[in-house]
Amino acid sequence: MPHHPNVLVLLTDQQRWDTAGIHGNPLGLTENLDRMAAEGVHLSHSFTCQPVCGPSRAVMQTGRYPTSTGCYRNGIALPEDETTLADRFGEAGYRTAYIGKWHLADVDTAGPVRPEQRGGYEYWMAANLLEFTSDAYRTTLYDGEGAAHEFDGYRADAVTGAAIDFLRQEHERPFFCFVSLLEPHHQNDRDDYPAPDGYRERYEDTWVPHDLEVLKGNSVEHLGGYLGMVKRVDECLGRLRDTLEELDLADDTIVLFTSDHGCHFKTRNTEYKRSCHDVSIRVPTVLRGPGLDTGEPIDRSISHVDLPPTLLEAAGLPVPDALQGHSIMPLVRGDEDTRPDEMFVQISESEVGRALRTPEWKYGMTAADSDGWQDAAADTYQDAYLYDLGADPYELDNLIGREGYENVVAPLRERLLERMVQAGERRPTVSPSSGLR
Repeated sequence: MPHHPNVLVLLTDQQRWDTAGIHGNPLGLTENLDRMAAEGVHLSHSFTCQPVCGPSRAVMQTGRYPTSTGCYRNGIALPEDETTLADRFGEAGYRTAYIGKWHLADVDTAGPVRPEQRGGYEYWMAANLLEFTSDAYRTTLYDGEGAAHEFDGYRADAVTGAAIDFLRQEHERPFFCFVSLLEPHHQNDRDDYPAPDGYRERYEDTWVPHDLEVLKGNSVEHLGGYLGMVKRVDECLGRLRDTLEELDLADDTIVLFTSDHGCHFKTRNTEYKRSCHDVSIRVPTVLRGPGLDTGEPIDRSISHVDLPPTLLEAAGLPVPDALQGHSIMPLVRGDEDTRPDEMFVQISESEVGRALRTPEWKYGMTAADSDGWQDAAADTYQDAYLYDLGADPYELDNLIGREGYENVVAPLRERLLERMVQAGERRPTVSPSSGLR
């Protein structure tokens, strides 16, 4: 019988890529992640393909776009017949576990999740909407019987501790363990970023990314707490990796660190994400483990839809055709990749939007007559965004509608339409912009 390694996923919530030292952050917030990147594979241009919690998580569980699973916005449960990573790893003999925030069950409960809505996971210690069953120093998770478990200490520490409890169990089979933190997401009921005691103060009035220097939003009030939360998340990653070392599992465990989306601090719309901008979609992503200890970064564009097939192939399991992404393992091995270096994004809730990102350009379109909550897609869109990423990496100067750029927009628009069709959408019509947005 072939040997299959363990798999551990740590998913954070709302973490910008530029909070990480591997992306140039000067504050030393992510020493554990930076070390993991130096040892493993850093996906330096990694993006969510849907910048909102539920849809992004559906992609991570299925390897399929939100419009394919139907989970195109929050509040839509993952279909019970949708095949997930837990199903695929379970069929291969793995013990599967989910710990932390789920956000893919019916909206009638924030806490316990019915067994048929748990995505096929065998071991369960989670809450559907952890943001509503917890606060910074109060955490409630629910076990496989639906019983509540109260945890002491800071919330990220509590969820990490629950994951460590699982790792310490006797495992007669390899495990696939998915750990989902809420941090550094804001606390919904009071719109705050509650860092661990003393951590907010460390990072107030220190470093500010360029977009927030210019646009500000509510970052002046919240950035210190947000960065303090990022620091604690990294410490949690360190605890998990230390536990793997202690249990002599580190050399036989694939570890993936990523986040569901970024955070723009109410600068691009009225809340924190749900836009085509890199501050909404670009996230830190690192892999380490058997076959992944190259120490070499991968610089081409990688989507969340590519991560499930990557985990399957890295674990030595087949990658079904139903998955809509592509494993990065050929890139890890140094094989040539002739696919275009680009990222396709679906946007909901704040708008019905679509975007294409290449290394040079970001082009986006929106559906003016559609409802971002009610409509998964539209038949008619309008040019809305064009950014020169080389000259304007923080996307502060929208060039759409400017004279002289139609020769740039036209091929990007056509390629975006092709990507929509490839993802299973209808090919819409697109109207040129009537002027600068």
